[in-house]
Amino acid sequence: MLATAVAEARAGLAEGGIPIGAALYGADGTVLGRGHNRRVQDDDPSAHAETAAFRAAGRRRSYRGTTMVTTLSPCWYCSGLVRQFGISRVVIGEARTFHGGHDWLARHGVEIVLLDDPGCAAMMRDFIGAHPALWHEDTGDA
Repeated sequence: MLATAVAEARAGLAEGGIPIGAALYGADGTVLGRGHNRRVQDDDPSAHAETAAFRAAGRRRSYRGTTMVTTLSPCWYCSGLVRQFGISRVVIGEARTFHGGHDWLARHGVEIVLLDDPGCAAMMRDFIGAHPALWHEDTGDA
Protein backbone atom coordinates (compact mmCIF):
# COMPACT_ATOMS: atom_id res chain seq x y z
CA MET A 1 0.00 0.00 0.00
CA LEU A 2 2.79 2.43 0.83
CA ALA A 3 4.26 1.99 -2.67
CA THR A 4 1.22 3.74 -4.17
CA ALA A 5 1.64 6.73 -1.87
CA VAL A 6 5.39 6.88 -2.54
CA ALA A 7 4.78 6.85 -6.31
CA GLU A 8 2.39 9.78 -5.83
CA ALA A 9 4.95 11.66 -3.71
CA ARG A 10 7.58 11.19 -6.42
CA ALA A 11 5.12 12.42 -9.04
CA GLY A 12 4.53 15.57 -7.01
CA LEU A 13 8.24 16.16 -6.64
CA ALA A 14 8.76 15.71 -10.39
CA GLU A 15 6.10 18.40 -10.97
CA GLY A 16 7.99 20.84 -8.73
CA GLY A 17 5.74 20.29 -5.74
CA ILE A 18 6.04 18.97 -2.21
CA PRO A 19 6.73 15.20 -2.15
CA ILE A 20 3.81 13.92 -0.11
CA GLY A 21 1.60 11.19 -1.53
CA ALA A 22 -1.47 9.34 -0.33
CA ALA A 23 -3.96 6.67 -1.32
CA LEU A 24 -7.32 5.64 0.08
CA TYR A 25 -7.97 1.90 0.14
CA GLY A 26 -11.22 0.02 0.57
CA ALA A 27 -11.68 -2.68 3.19
CA ASP A 28 -10.98 -5.28 0.49
CA GLY A 29 -7.61 -3.71 -0.35
CA THR A 30 -8.61 -2.03 -3.60
CA VAL A 31 -7.37 1.47 -4.34
CA LEU A 32 -10.32 3.85 -4.20
CA GLY A 33 -8.34 7.02 -4.86
CA ARG A 34 -4.80 8.32 -4.93
CA GLY A 35 -3.14 11.70 -5.11
CA HIS A 36 -0.27 13.94 -4.11
CA ASN A 37 0.25 17.34 -2.63
CA ARG A 38 -0.48 19.95 -5.34
CA ARG A 39 -0.33 23.16 -3.30
CA VAL A 40 2.44 24.59 -5.47
CA GLN A 41 1.22 23.27 -8.82
CA ASP A 42 -2.38 24.42 -8.36
CA ASP A 43 -1.70 27.48 -6.19
CA ASP A 44 -4.20 25.95 -3.77
CA PRO A 45 -3.37 25.77 -0.06
CA SER A 46 -5.94 23.01 0.48
CA ALA A 47 -4.51 20.65 -2.17
CA HIS A 48 -2.90 18.22 0.26
CA ALA A 49 -2.13 14.60 -0.67
CA GLU A 50 -4.75 13.05 1.60
CA THR A 51 -7.36 15.48 0.32
CA ALA A 52 -6.47 14.60 -3.28
CA ALA A 53 -6.75 10.87 -2.59
CA PHE A 54 -10.05 11.38 -0.77
CA ARG A 55 -11.50 13.45 -3.62
CA ALA A 56 -10.30 10.93 -6.22
CA ALA A 57 -12.15 8.18 -4.34
CA GLY A 58 -15.44 9.93 -4.99
CA ARG A 59 -18.54 10.14 -2.91
CA ARG A 60 -19.32 7.12 -0.75
CA ARG A 61 -22.12 6.36 1.62
CA SER A 62 -19.56 5.49 4.31
CA TYR A 63 -15.79 5.51 4.68
CA ARG A 64 -15.77 3.09 7.59
CA GLY A 65 -13.36 0.24 7.00
CA THR A 66 -11.20 2.31 4.65
CA THR A 67 -7.49 2.95 5.07
CA MET A 68 -5.68 6.18 4.24
CA VAL A 69 -2.04 5.54 3.41
CA THR A 70 0.23 8.57 3.43
CA THR A 71 3.96 9.09 3.14
CA LEU A 72 3.97 11.61 6.00
CA SER A 73 2.10 12.04 9.26
CA PRO A 74 -1.12 13.89 8.36
CA CYS A 75 -1.36 17.57 9.27
CA TRP A 76 -4.28 18.85 11.34
CA TYR A 77 -6.28 19.65 8.21
CA CYS A 78 -5.91 16.11 6.85
CA SER A 79 -6.35 14.57 10.29
CA GLY A 80 -9.66 16.42 10.50
CA LEU A 81 -10.71 14.92 7.16
CA VAL A 82 -9.95 11.42 8.45
CA ARG A 83 -11.95 12.04 11.62
CA GLN A 84 -14.83 13.87 9.92
CA PHE A 85 -15.52 11.06 7.47
CA GLY A 86 -14.78 8.11 9.74
CA ILE A 87 -11.79 6.65 7.91
CA SER A 88 -10.89 3.70 10.10
CA ARG A 89 -7.14 3.35 9.66
CA VAL A 90 -4.16 5.52 8.71
CA VAL A 91 -0.89 3.99 7.56
CA ILE A 92 1.95 6.51 7.81
CA GLY A 93 5.26 6.24 5.99
CA GLU A 94 7.11 8.43 8.48
CA ALA A 95 6.69 11.02 11.22
CA ARG A 96 10.35 11.98 11.77
CA THR A 97 10.29 15.11 9.62
CA PHE A 98 6.78 16.15 10.63
CA HIS A 99 4.66 14.91 13.51
CA GLY A 100 1.10 15.77 12.55
CA GLY A 101 -2.19 14.82 14.16
CA HIS A 102 -1.90 11.05 14.23
CA ASP A 103 -1.72 10.84 18.04
CA TRP A 104 -4.99 12.78 18.20
CA LEU A 105 -6.53 10.43 15.65
CA ALA A 106 -5.45 7.42 17.73
CA ARG A 107 -7.08 8.93 20.82
CA HIS A 108 -10.30 9.15 18.81
CA GLY A 109 -10.34 5.51 17.77
CA VAL A 110 -8.54 5.62 14.43
CA GLU A 111 -6.07 2.77 14.02
CA ILE A 112 -2.62 4.22 13.35
CA VAL A 113 0.18 2.21 11.74
CA LEU A 114 3.48 4.12 11.74
CA LEU A 115 5.95 2.39 9.42
CA ASP A 116 8.96 4.67 10.03
CA ASP A 117 10.05 4.09 6.43
CA PRO A 118 13.61 5.35 5.82
CA GLY A 119 12.89 6.11 2.15
CA CYS A 120 9.96 8.38 3.00
CA ALA A 121 12.02 10.15 5.66
CA ALA A 122 14.98 10.64 3.28
CA MET A 123 12.73 12.05 0.55
CA MET A 124 11.28 14.64 2.94
CA ARG A 125 14.65 15.50 4.53
CA ASP A 126 16.13 16.12 1.08
CA PHE A 127 13.17 18.27 0.07
CA ILE A 128 13.17 20.29 3.31
CA GLY A 129 16.91 20.88 2.98
CA ALA A 130 16.53 22.12 -0.60
CA HIS A 131 13.32 24.14 -0.08
CA PRO A 132 12.99 25.21 3.57
CA ALA A 133 10.80 28.27 2.86
CA LEU A 134 8.33 26.24 0.80
CA TRP A 135 8.23 23.54 3.47
CA HIS A 136 7.55 26.07 6.24
CA GLU A 137 4.78 27.59 4.13
CA ASP A 138 3.23 24.13 3.72
CA THR A 139 3.31 23.39 7.44
CA GLY A 140 2.03 26.83 8.42
CA ASP A 141 5.33 27.84 10.00
CA ALA A 142 6.15 30.54 7.42
